[in-house]
Amino acid sequence: MKRTLLSAFTASALLLTVFNTLAAEVPSRTECIAPAKPGGGFDLTCKLIQVSLQETGVIEKPMRVTYMPGGVGAVAYNAIVAQRPAEAGTVVAFSGGSLLNLSQGKFGRYGVDDVRWLASVGTDYGMIAVRADSPWKDLKSLLAAMEKDPNSVVIGAGASIGSQDWMKTALLAQKAHVDPHKMRYVAFEGGGESVTALMGNHVQAVSGDLSEMVPYLSGDKLRVLAVFSDKRLPGELAKIPTAQEQGFDLVWPIIRGFYVGPKVSDAEYQWWVDTFNALQQTEDFKKQRDLRGLFEFNMSGKELDDYVKKQVTSYREQAKAFGLAK
Repeated sequence: MKRTLLSAFTASALLLTVFNTLAAEVPSRTECIAPAKPGGGFDLTCKLIQVSLQETGVIEKPMRVTYMPGGVGAVAYNAIVAQRPAEAGTVVAFSGGSLLNLSQGKFGRYGVDDVRWLASVGTDYGMIAVRADSPWKDLKSLLAAMEKDPNSVVIGAGASIGSQDWMKTALLAQKAHVDPHKMRYVAFEGGGESVTALMGNHVQAVSGDLSEMVPYLSGDKLRVLAVFSDKRLPGELAKIPTAQEQGFDLVWPIIRGFYVGPKVSDAEYQWWVDTFNALQQTEDFKKQRDLRGLFEFNMSGKELDDYVKKQVTSYREQAKAFGLAK
């Protein structure tokens, strides 16, 4: 109890210090737009900030979460830029998938410079997994099998060609000296379906996000051959090797965060930046992030803006190499 009160006091003191230095006032109405149907990563991202802001006392009235599905963020992006560009209390969730689509021109006439990138709240990482009884014990043996006979390895994933899951798989295929367009890739409706197919031996491997695999790891039914992070992850996941340490330079973070409209004032924008910077240091926020299977990845303001634009450029070059972008 004492520790809980101390954590709450520390969080409140930290946030109060921030608020006393801000030029802009707390928005009278806050809203988080999840650019998808309820459930899934965008909803998770909005609920994370909704709960954290409320628990730390940053806002008095609960943040509203609304849903605007379409094009992995395209519909929401266009709505904020064209129709709601100056709403200071409205943040929109984005992911690495949003940036990948931006890089391929799937957001229509708007590009990466048309919104104000605000803050990240965490990241997931790509991975490749096989059944526990698979003959492939590491990434090298899997890629060797692909190189020897591409038809012998069917890889399932929860997304279509051009998606993050496809891109990760295509990059792996390249490292096995296999033409990505000739690899055996099966797209399912979601990560759960691809795992079911793997368990039924309909596919030999699954490409996806590590957080999707966590529920299955304790049952000894799956073996994650590699996680696409730059270093081993904490806790129980530390036993999973990275692709890099196995000799394959593949890092694929799936960032989650927020942006605001292009006409939000500098003072209002800075209020959000400072709020996120303080919030990310609180135990309440860290607890909520961990509960949602995300790993620490704190960026905001100009640092995030630079990161996002670099990622979009990198994704565009990768997409060009695969014939997915001009």
